[in-house]
Amino acid sequence: MKFTDGYWSMKKEMSPLFAVEYADSRVQGSELTIYAPGKHISNRGDCLNLGMLTIRLSSPMEDVIKVSIVHFEGTAYKGPFAQVAETNPAVSIEETEDFIVYQTGKTKAVVDKRPNSWGIRFLSGDRELTSTGFRNMANIKNNATGKTYTVEALAIDVDEYIYGLGERFTPFVKNGQTVEMWNEDGGTASEIAYKNIPFYITNKGYGVLLDNEGDASYEIASEKVERIQFSVEGERLDYYFINGETPKGTIQKYTQLTGKPALPPAWSFGLWLTTSFTTNYDEETTSSFIQGMADRDIPLHVFHFDCYWMEAYEWCNFTWDPKTFPDPKAMLQRYHDRGLKICVWINPYIGQKSPLFREGMKGGYLVKKANGVVWQTDMWQAGMGLVDFTNPQAVKWYQDKLKTLLDMGVDCFKTDFGERIPVKDIAYFDGSDPVKMHNYYTFLYNQAVFELLERERGEGEAVLFARSATVGGQMFPAHWGGDCSASYLSMAETLRSGLSLACGGFGFWSHDISGFENTAPADIYKRWCQFGLLSSHSRLHGSTSYRVPWLFDEEACDVLRKFVKLKSSLMPYLYRQAVISHEEGTPMMRPMFVEFSEDRTCETLDKQYMMGDSLLVAPVFKESGEVEYYVPQGTWYNILTGETVKGGQWHKDTFDYFSMPLLARPNSILAVGSHEERPDYDFADGVTLNLVCFEEGARAETIVTDVKGKAVLWVKVRREGRRILVHTEGQNQNLTCKVLGEEELEVVIE
Repeated sequence: MKFTDGYWSMKKEMSPLFAVEYADSRVQGSELTIYAPGKHISNRGDCLNLGMLTIRLSSPMEDVIKVSIVHFEGTAYKGPFAQVAETNPAVSIEETEDFIVYQTGKTKAVVDKRPNSWGIRFLSGDRELTSTGFRNMANIKNNATGKTYTVEALAIDVDEYIYGLGERFTPFVKNGQTVEMWNEDGGTASEIAYKNIPFYITNKGYGVLLDNEGDASYEIASEKVERIQFSVEGERLDYYFINGETPKGTIQKYTQLTGKPALPPAWSFGLWLTTSFTTNYDEETTSSFIQGMADRDIPLHVFHFDCYWMEAYEWCNFTWDPKTFPDPKAMLQRYHDRGLKICVWINPYIGQKSPLFREGMKGGYLVKKANGVVWQTDMWQAGMGLVDFTNPQAVKWYQDKLKTLLDMGVDCFKTDFGERIPVKDIAYFDGSDPVKMHNYYTFLYNQAVFELLERERGEGEAVLFARSATVGGQMFPAHWGGDCSASYLSMAETLRSGLSLACGGFGFWSHDISGFENTAPADIYKRWCQFGLLSSHSRLHGSTSYRVPWLFDEEACDVLRKFVKLKSSLMPYLYRQAVISHEEGTPMMRPMFVEFSEDRTCETLDKQYMMGDSLLVAPVFKESGEVEYYVPQGTWYNILTGETVKGGQWHKDTFDYFSMPLLARPNSILAVGSHEERPDYDFADGVTLNLVCFEEGARAETIVTDVKGKAVLWVKVRREGRRILVHTEGQNQNLTCKVLGEEELEVVIE
């Protein structure tokens, strides 16, 4: 939201109360409270008839400083609020004549006490990261509407870029954009987003989390080109300044604060095939797809039933349509016997025709209006209501319905929607603020389903396919990018969105291979298969047409087969990266600047990414097969073509459908498994350690896990002269080593 008319003036309807200078402070335990009046105080009379902002600094975790800005503290300040960890860190507060220094770890907030010199500078050691000052921190009243807003504007440095703020399809670098935090179903070709995360990071290595689940607004080098401004309606604004020193360190620190991703089961990394959305299907249809994949030697691991596994108008009744699936339990058993896992589509809406509507209404399990009647709409499902997940009994009721499906043989759920949440005249069971619940609802929805899966299937076996999210949603993987179209433009915007989401700690992410809307030409289908199988999770899904490869052309079958098998063979490496995401919070798929924060060229790259710490992926976005991509320093190795690639420069090459830029990082160990048919196998048995372009004196180490993520093989490698020395501990039967890039080197296994 914009409040000014140019640099000098406020809009005529806006009345600001700026923090102008320091007046006083108090220390209570580890909390510092600062009082900042709205004008310079030159005499006692200036203290009268004057507004003042109260600013509190506290720390929930080392190197994290919470800033709370309050105008009228007596105003109701209702949740929900994002869950954050509290670790009681050591805090020091030192005061001089001119400054107060609030410090946790290496991170400082320096408050300026001098007259007419209001400001807080945020530092890492002695390096200033950002600051707030005069005409930045404010409470602003709109006299035309009577609404008030609390505003903060932090400095953006020369050459500083802003990233993140959720899964955004707009340009990857957010400078110059206005961003609204409001979950909506808008497809992938607009500024609307399914996953709004009020957290951003910058290439200077810090991040800021706005602690407000409402409709926050960001002006990023837009209204004030030297500032990133964020505002919320009301008398209070809270944010966390997070200093991980590097972009990767800050993402890790953020997930330490708001929750790390659970570890998805290894089987979920295989290929998912769906019925698509509005297509006609029954068991004969789905079985023909499954058999067709087997006949063409394309490994398939998860089969998904989309909306119409339930009867029309009854979404959700959680009952198989008896006309289409007369014996679903037997069908699911037949599919399990073929080695498949089963996913079914659900959402949190209960159509009035569903038998569950009256049950939910009678039990008080549906969201109500302020007058106590059930809220309903005809949008999506006729007369539908909405499950109130703030009611513990409603959560249990919903979970019990899903448990029946699990007992029948369903393995996981696609938790669709969660964005169309009403805010006007709404009363939640727990009294939550409806505006803040609009975005937070999806957290409760996905949490309810994920916790059921963990309880019924066991920890490490739970996985979702979720569309909407907010802060903390990364704990319930995986997520997919929503309704994209069958074009290269949409494929590129999909990748941008995944990179933006990764900046918010979402470790596991997918997308609809070849696009959801329309039907792709064979060319795009094959290129998207490459991209899709080099994402953490891989799903073929569409809207009005099926996505089995033989409907495109026979070569599509060959391309899909190659990349499904490639991904399965890479699982010893990929699942280790999944464990790192789970334990450290670093996403599997990460922007180039996160992995190479010292390489300035990487700061704006949005058409390539790192899959884990050792594989560079550059999807092809042109029918010609031409791709231009940047390679950081060192000698890299294309594992598809067998060619070395010189780093520190751009490359422009042309690739057929069976190759692309898939580069292994120099001085790395790429563990490749002995199986191509499944993603869940004994990763250490027969593993090949690919030693990539080791330079003289280089060292590296890695771990191979089992399918539960437990380390079973430890590997350390170093190069000395013409020899590469490999030391292993643990499960190393049938282990082999292979040198990539300089094959005449001798390998010695110690």
